[in-house]
Amino acid sequence: MTDATVPAAIAPASPPQSYWRRVTKRFFKRRLAVIGAAFLILLGIVVTIGPMVSPYSYDYQDFDLLGMPGPMSAEHWLGTDELGRDALTRLLHGGRVSLAVGLAGALIAGIVGTLVGTVSGFYRGIPDIILMRFTDVMMSIPTLPLVLLLSGLFRPSPPLLVAIVGILIWMGTARLVRSQFLALREREFVEAARALGASGPRLMFRHILPNAIGPITVASTLAVGSAIMLESALSFLGFGIQPPVPTWGNLLNSASSWLSQAPWLAIPPGLLILFTVLAVNFLGDGLRDAMEPRE
Repeated sequence: MTDATVPAAIAPASPPQSYWRRVTKRFFKRRLAVIGAAFLILLGIVVTIGPMVSPYSYDYQDFDLLGMPGPMSAEHWLGTDELGRDALTRLLHGGRVSLAVGLAGALIAGIVGTLVGTVSGFYRGIPDIILMRFTDVMMSIPTLPLVLLLSGLFRPSPPLLVAIVGILIWMGTARLVRSQFLALREREFVEAARALGASGPRLMFRHILPNAIGPITVASTLAVGSAIMLESALSFLGFGIQPPVPTWGNLLNSASSWLSQAPWLAIPPGLLILFTVLAVNFLGDGLRDAMEPRE
């Protein structure tokens, strides 16, 4: 009597992972990107809460300490500036302003660049020629001298500075979005939607744009670092946000006069600018590798 062959049990297939779950798993394998993200989150928490719990306001002056920067002490952990103001409080408040300008400027750049790239890449022809030649002209203009000119003319408030920064760093995002739309507009799912009668705006914003969100996210993340650097350079040169409102750039400007006597006033804002831009770049590189894997 022969034994009946028992078929081997078939293990149930694991459900396919979603796109964002795969992106998250790939992102957490990038150590520098994770460190950069953790640093930015911690920095955002510190500059948001720090000025609230500080016993001093950013413009409070101790008139007994006027004339010379004060040394680091238990009352003033990073010392005081020549006007008797607590350096740590001003550093934290300046970080709040610099990060806000960077994030808001990058957001404006992302929106403007996405709109220009979307219209140019989808319609091609005359709109593409006009928009891309305008983009080329904007890219050929040195950014810093133009921003210095605009800042000198308008003496910008923080909202105006955000607008100036945002409208001058959108060009890279526009070219990236255009290239994505040129590649995606001929894909089968777009042709199917077009055959079903979808209008141009629906095709652009409902079908094509969601498939280009990865590169747009990466470009917008990297634009944050550019915006922070641009704002810091303007404030350092005296054309950005004006004292007594602190930013990392104008803190460096005011500390440069006392560099030999009180280097502790210049080192912290300089290091925070450096580490913040590095963290943003690490984060952007990690997002790019996670959203557009090469392997």
